[in-house]
Amino acid sequence: MTYPWPEQSPEARLDRVRSLFARSIAVKTTVMAEHAAVIVEMAEICHRALAAGGKILLCGNGGSAADAQHLAAELLVRLRAEVNRPGLPALALALDSSSMTACGNDYGYEGFYARMTETLGRPGDVLLGLTTSGRSPNVVAALARARQSGLRTIGFLGGSGKPALDHCDCALLVPSHETGRIQEVHITAGHALIELVEDALLACGHITLDPQER
Repeated sequence: MTYPWPEQSPEARLDRVRSLFARSIAVKTTVMAEHAAVIVEMAEICHRALAAGGKILLCGNGGSAADAQHLAAELLVRLRAEVNRPGLPALALALDSSSMTACGNDYGYEGFYARMTETLGRPGDVLLGLTTSGRSPNVVAALARARQSGLRTIGFLGGSGKPALDHCDCALLVPSHETGRIQEVHITAGHALIELVEDALLACGHITLDPQER
């Protein structure tokens, strides 16, 4: 059985792709012009936590869970090949499927990230919550619990940002309601944040480059 393309011209499909790129560029341009200072503030929060021996916890759902893992991996391993430095302590909270399903079965999924944050987080650590709507109940609960437990809270958000915004010490609120466009900004902002943190830790002597190629 064959599955033909819908009745649409090749030029219409090209226009669809170009429109997507244009919307992504437009949102990123706005964030670059109006919200870059927030990313710098977040990087300072993370730098201070890591320099003091703390760690970064990250959580989100769906694509945002994948983004949390993406950024955690680049902290734990490295982002830039030319910055061959020691790993930085980071943990994406969605990684443990046994604990997640146990909590979902026994208590409900909405409390899983909060429970992980309370158990694994320590005062001075940072929780980065990612939610493109700002309404993800499990991420909101984790941010609230993090504050109660003495962690710093930062958010990569979209839409109105609320109610997650109310529980963030610092938040990047992407001015869009398109999930894809918001996530594209989040990952770019995450890369910028990590580069700033790496540079700050190196400049202050908290980490040093490994001269050996890997």
